[in-house]
Amino acid sequence: MSTVIRKSLLQLVFSGAFMKRWNDRLRPMELMEVDKQAHKMIVAWMILVKVTRDMSMEERLSLTEEVIECGLFDYFYRLVITDIKPPVFYKIKANREDYQKLTRWVLPQLKPRLAPLGEGFWQRMTEALMEPEEKTPARRILMAAHLFASYSEFRVLKPLNPQDEEMPEIEESFLTRLGAMFDIPGVRELMADANEFSRFAAKAGQLRYQKRWSQTPRVPETTVLGHMFLVATYSWFFSVEAGACRARRQNNFFCGLLHDLPELLTRDIISPVKSSDASIGELIKQYENQELERRLLAPLRGGGCQDLADRLTYLLGLEVGSEFIAIVRESGAEGMEVRHVTESDLRGPANRDELDPKDGPLLKMCDNLAAFIEADTALRNGINNEQLHQARWRIRQMYDGRPEVMGIQVGALLADFD
Repeated sequence: MSTVIRKSLLQLVFSGAFMKRWNDRLRPMELMEVDKQAHKMIVAWMILVKVTRDMSMEERLSLTEEVIECGLFDYFYRLVITDIKPPVFYKIKANREDYQKLTRWVLPQLKPRLAPLGEGFWQRMTEALMEPEEKTPARRILMAAHLFASYSEFRVLKPLNPQDEEMPEIEESFLTRLGAMFDIPGVRELMADANEFSRFAAKAGQLRYQKRWSQTPRVPETTVLGHMFLVATYSWFFSVEAGACRARRQNNFFCGLLHDLPELLTRDIISPVKSSDASIGELIKQYENQELERRLLAPLRGGGCQDLADRLTYLLGLEVGSEFIAIVRESGAEGMEVRHVTESDLRGPANRDELDPKDGPLLKMCDNLAAFIEADTALRNGINNEQLHQARWRIRQMYDGRPEVMGIQVGALLADFD
């Protein structure tokens, strides 16, 4: 299988780590686009769990597919129109002719990097961006998630801007537009502070405060939250290229989006520490799982969010010991049972929606690839230190003896960065 995903696409996805938000306001820290997108898609996942609870498998998969793809379309669009302030953009969007004129300028900027993904992807993206129908279920879920994630940022900078006469108007706009979406399951709960659903959404957003590689100077500095979005997006594209069924590629996206959630509880422990001794790595993993159960999963179950806790447990691979183990779910003597499968199974009989499959090695590859690009970008930006060189070398070495993962030519892809 040839690799259609190239260096240019991976770098385009990463470029949101440079894009500053609210840069015309006093803020306690830099707020970056890639972090906001991660928080938005986590909230969209939370809403999807509620919305699809009673849907058939086909309805659930179709809606989830549309939410993920439209979320990525919106992200790519945002990367191009980075300098247009939201109020100005919304005015342009309100006029169909003006909006389409802007979009006809945006699409050619993206095509060189996205066209290799295939005519189908490009056509769906073109149609979605030229005619954004905000009233469809998928679009409304994404809009609610976008507004909540942006409002979360607003509440961080609001106390620092008491003299800004626009702040009350901005807040009122957020509250009015979110209030108009209370008919969507989960949105009302998000806006109420005293419940576990909103608490979980707020906690996930806190991962923007945790810098990765905290002892290593880098440009740009990435956060744990932003890194999760990178892994999720890479996982989506590589899953599509690997021929993954809908359930598998959706699970891979959301697992990538949530895989470092335990770092809310442990902070970002660098790979050399985790891998320095097997017993240390196992001890860290046990502590992460214990704290995850005590501080996140148990409160979710006790707070009426059993379905959210169950889905999180499956995506993080807690039943099998790691999010990087390939698994499926199938009926057994005691109901739905989680079973470990091989890579060849996933490329064959286990690659079926009804088994709810999730990759392990492919997700691990995307996690390593995101770290590689973080290190490589910092080095290319002139931050020359031994830790970054070692990280880039170590990740290359991982795939020297195994250049292919789930049909993806990783070795050839990494060689693109020479």
